[in-house]
Amino acid sequence: MGNKLYVGNLGFDVTSSDLQQLFTPHGTVQSAQVIEDRDAGRSKGFGFVEMGSSEEAARAIAALNGQAHAGRPLTVSEAKPRENRPARAGSRAR
Repeated sequence: MGNKLYVGNLGFDVTSSDLQQLFTPHGTVQSAQVIEDRDAGRSKGFGFVEMGSSEEAARAIAALNGQAHAGRPLTVSEAKPRENRPARAGSRAR
């Protein structure tokens, strides 16, 4: 198991700082990021947390998956590697 986690079904007002505080009791949080819509500047409802070790990641999944946060049941799982997607027509170069 890796130490990078996917966190889904977040409330739209949850911040990266909130995410870090949520995972800190379960181990060392290396990074926590809520993914935001580039144009609207608001949360897309999911994020990623990188824990200090795979053991800490497993503990966080066991403790938080399905638990309510901000009135919503969280989905916490090991993050899958990012896929290279072809550029969409009309998208800006990055």
